[in-house]
Amino acid sequence: MKDPLQVFSDYVAANGLKMTPQRMLIVDVFLREEGHLTTEELYEKVKKEDPSVGQATVYRTMKLLSESGIAKEVRFGDGVARYEQKYGSKHHDHLICECCGKNIEVLDEQIELLQEELAARHGFVLTSHRMYLYGECNECRDAKKK
Repeated sequence: MKDPLQVFSDYVAANGLKMTPQRMLIVDVFLREEGHLTTEELYEKVKKEDPSVGQATVYRTMKLLSESGIAKEVRFGDGVARYEQKYGSKHHDHLICECCGKNIEVLDEQIELLQEELAARHGFVLTSHRMYLYGECNECRDAKKK
């Protein structure tokens, strides 16, 4: 498997774009982070390392990261787009607390198998899917009880 930075560099070159130091920094910061980042959160982290990088550059680079398959946009129902690493990471679904916004990445082989069986019954071959399960986490339920 190629290094994600090389995959991105190849994508940028294949599309006639330049791999600028600003893009390199944005990709580096994104790849160092875990979890789900908004472009604004990424911008704040990049700005701490290089204040000359503009917010528009971060937005455009995140678009390129998504198009190249390095990042994936996720939406948890709060109207905010977040990004997580896609390249080299395993498929997973999300449990999302509707009260506090906490999200947990989960993988359940039984659910994955059921999805495949459901698709096959209807003559489909799955190419991808996203599953978000919404509810209340233990902490929020406990807080309501008090």
